[in-house]
Amino acid sequence: MSGALLVLGTSSGAGKTTVVTGLCRWLARRGVAVAPFKAQNMSLNSFVTEAGDEIARAQAVQAWAANTEPDVAMNPVLLKPGSDTRSQVVVMGHPVRELDADDWDSKAGLLDVVTEAFRRLRQRYDVVVCEGAGSPAEVNLRSSDIVNLGFARAAGVPAVVVGDIDRGGVFAAFAGTVALLEPEDQDLVRGFIVNRFRGDVRLLGPALDAMPELVGRRVHGVIPFVRGLGLDAEDALDPELYRHSRSPVGDEVLRVGVVRLPRASNMTDLDPLFAEPGVVVRPLDHPEEMADCDLVVLPGTRATVSDLTWLRQRHFDRALATRAAEGRPVLGICGGYQMLGRRIVDAVESGAGAVDGLCLLPVSTEFAPDKILARRRGTLADGSTVTGYEVRHGRVGVEEGAPLFAGEGCRLGAVAGTTWHGLFENDTFRRSFLADVAATSGRRFVPAGDFSFAQHRQARIDTIADLVDQHVDTDALLQLMAEGGGARPPRMAVSLVHETPVTS
Repeated sequence: MSGALLVLGTSSGAGKTTVVTGLCRWLARRGVAVAPFKAQNMSLNSFVTEAGDEIARAQAVQAWAANTEPDVAMNPVLLKPGSDTRSQVVVMGHPVRELDADDWDSKAGLLDVVTEAFRRLRQRYDVVVCEGAGSPAEVNLRSSDIVNLGFARAAGVPAVVVGDIDRGGVFAAFAGTVALLEPEDQDLVRGFIVNRFRGDVRLLGPALDAMPELVGRRVHGVIPFVRGLGLDAEDALDPELYRHSRSPVGDEVLRVGVVRLPRASNMTDLDPLFAEPGVVVRPLDHPEEMADCDLVVLPGTRATVSDLTWLRQRHFDRALATRAAEGRPVLGICGGYQMLGRRIVDAVESGAGAVDGLCLLPVSTEFAPDKILARRRGTLADGSTVTGYEVRHGRVGVEEGAPLFAGEGCRLGAVAGTTWHGLFENDTFRRSFLADVAATSGRRFVPAGDFSFAQHRQARIDTIADLVDQHVDTDALLQLMAEGGGARPPRMAVSLVHETPVTS
């Protein structure tokens, strides 16, 4: 078979990423060569391909679900917010400019870029499963849309809309989404998928039966609510992971606190800690919350100097200095590592020039216009191999003679830092590091020697694929994929002022 399908959502977080991931694995199981595609993603969680290109982490996971290697064509445009009104624009894997909110319409010129990337994937794969962003009914963004129905119309791809019923109002959201679209865009929306339903699906029978008459489209599946399905999130912080974390009990549980920086990035670095048996990970908004933590992590950030200022305003700097003096573990990753150093010179990201760091590690950082994008592999002192990747403008210099740490990092006492993302995905390194933290903290915690994070991720992907297989009308979706923008059904317009659809 061959074709393509676009998965839209009634809102951000409705389940688009989950459905695309499940479809990719489900198709791959059937022997179909399939690739994910998201024309534009706004995300602070990114990944580096083998070719050295930066894409959103979510599309990398979808590629793994499809049993293929992540490629820049799967996410040709990535927006990385540095403030509430400004984002770095990454095109075909490399940063090209900073985009202000009042320049939003300038993205329209990228439509050719994303359609060409999509064309490349269509040449290499049987099926391309595409993902939208936010909601296609954001009428203020339609003129510059390159990821939802603007892309679908240019590429001739039919779409389904996913809605999260756990939030309430899902059928109104379906109808309202279609009603706000232009007629040509409405033509491309061919059905709906209900996500995160709790209870007996028969209760939805009247609504499911009414949708074809009311909206001219039917519901192609009802996916049940399953806790703990979280995969590498698009947002900097996945609230689901924290929400379902256990309360720490006893000395056999290791407590990890993560400082919730305003522009935290690559928070997926911590996913293996959430999954590790016996580890509890909690967000830290105030320095007092560090008191009972066995490990405190300063994660990466897209706004290093700005987030360092935030730390000082909340007096995290004093609490971290006290913690370091007491010999209690602290780890900085990428931007967090840079903050722990003596000095940061930044004329690129913030334009702040020279700024004092937290002075807890003997390193200095200078930002450069070119971004380091690389996959890394190294050997530790114990002979074990670790892999990771780098995404940074900052060049970190370690003072001569300073003790080194994994991932081109540095360690001084109980404080350590690394420039590499993804270190905790290395099972041997993670277990060794956590064992050291436990020993320093006096915990009886012993890492699970048989736990594999890679297998854990694959199991979650398989669970999502099972849900798609069991609860979605996959035959209907296969038919839509085969159309690939070909023959369209008779127009069924939906209006906010009409009680019933008007056929034309």
